[in-house]
Amino acid sequence: MDDTWIEEIETQRQHKDHYFAKDPRSPIPDDERAEFDGLDYYPVDPDYRFVVELDAHDDSKPVTVGTSTDGEQEYLVWGEFAVEVDGEDVTVTAYKSDPGDDRLWVPFRDATSGAETYGAGRYLDLEPDHHRTDDGRWILDFNEAYNPTCAYSDRYECPLPPPTNWLDVRIEAGERDFEG
Repeated sequence: MDDTWIEEIETQRQHKDHYFAKDPRSPIPDDERAEFDGLDYYPVDPDYRFVVELDAHDDSKPVTVGTSTDGEQEYLVWGEFAVEVDGEDVTVTAYKSDPGDDRLWVPFRDATSGAETYGAGRYLDLEPDHHRTDDGRWILDFNEAYNPTCAYSDRYECPLPPPTNWLDVRIEAGERDFEG
């Protein structure tokens, strides 16, 4: 396997840390930015990177998702990915906010949520230009899992992972909990 994807993830993490530390639009509160020295991540692990088919739905149904501020947002249930994590079969649902959008959103909670990772869960964004293979499969890489903005400040409203994506396995990949 070509390991350039590991370098890409490390570079993405460095760019995110710089953005969070320096950009005025950073979700890190102003009074915490001077002390901010980067986010905490699990080491990049190829065991959490999958190239898989999306089991797309013929008829995408809307679902109402709760938010961190007791609000609601609507998404379309677009399909599922089936993978194996530490010997366990795992299915995660992919969503879209708009049927015309090419990107997929995969919010999830796992057995690390609330202990090592953000309690409300983490997200994966799958962009067709970067996460789609030439044969149409998707790259589902939990090493790219990130915290929603509400993990850094309560001034943000974030959609919460629906119960269908509450996983019983540990996903020891991606961003860890923010200790700000």
